[in-house]
Amino acid sequence: MARIGFVGTGIMGMPMAMNLLKAGHQVKVWNRTLSKVEGLKQAGAHVCSELEQVGKDIEFLICMLSDGKTCDEILFKQHGAISQLKPGCTVIVMSSIPVEVAKIQSEKCQERGFRYLDAPVSGGEKGAQNASLAIMVGGDTETFVQAEHILSAIGRPVLIGEAGCGMLAKLVNQMIVASTIATISEGLLLASKAGADPVKLKQALTGGFADSPILQQHGERMLTRNFTPGGTAHNQHKDIDTAVRYAKSLALNLPVAEQVCLLFKNMIAAGDSELDHSGLIRELERINDL
Repeated sequence: MARIGFVGTGIMGMPMAMNLLKAGHQVKVWNRTLSKVEGLKQAGAHVCSELEQVGKDIEFLICMLSDGKTCDEILFKQHGAISQLKPGCTVIVMSSIPVEVAKIQSEKCQERGFRYLDAPVSGGEKGAQNASLAIMVGGDTETFVQAEHILSAIGRPVLIGEAGCGMLAKLVNQMIVASTIATISEGLLLASKAGADPVKLKQALTGGFADSPILQQHGERMLTRNFTPGGTAHNQHKDIDTAVRYAKSLALNLPVAEQVCLLFKNMIAAGDSELDHSGLIRELERINDL
C-alpha cells in the first residue's frame, strides 16, 4: 500500500484515481471543482479542499492536468501541490506536456530533493476505466522501479529513457492517433460518397492490416455520430501542435503531421473544440460541403 496524492480528476484522472483505490492504495485527491471528486470520496479517497494539503504525508504525487502551464502553476506556485512534500517523494506528471517542460520540471524537483517521472498515458477514457492505459515513462531506472507498482494499477508502464522521453513518446503516439483518425475519416467519407455502406466497410476491414483500436472505437463514433468526448479535439490539437513545433526545433519537417494539425486547428475554429477528436470527420465534411 502506498500513500498517493492525486491532482486533476477529469475524464481521465477520475478513473485512474479510482483504480488506485481499488488496488488498495491510500489516495488523497484535489480538483478545482469539488463536485468532480464526490465519487472518489465515496470510494474511500480523502478529499483535500486546499491544494497544499494533497502533498502532505504522501510518498507519490500524481499530476493529471490539461497542459504544461497548468501543471507548472499547480505544482510549483506558492502553497502549490509540492509545497508540503517531503524530500524523497516522487512527483509523477501524467499530463501531456512539452518535452522541454518535463525536463525543467525534473530539474526543479531534483533541486528540492524530490524524484520525478514524466509518464503520459494513451488509451482514452475506456483505457483509464479498464486500467489498461499505455504509460510512457521518462526518468531514472531506480525511480521507475519504485513507482512501477503504482503505475501498474493504472495501466502498462514502460520506461523509455531519461526525463522528457515519456513526453516524447506521447508526442509520437499523438501523431499516430491524429493522422489515423484523419485517414479513417477520409476513408469513410470516400466509401459513402462512392455508394458503399460505410458500416459494412468497417466490418470488412476488421482483422486486416487497416484494423486498429482507432478504427473500431473512433470509426464507430463517426458512424453513430457519437462525439461525446473521450479525448477532446482541443487536447488532440495541443499535442500534435506541440509535436510539430518540437520537430521544427530539431530541424525536422513532418508534412503529414503538419497537415493533420491544420485540420484540427480548423475544426476548433469552427466551434468543435470540445467534441471528441473523432469529430474531425465533421471538418472533412465541411471541406467537402457535405
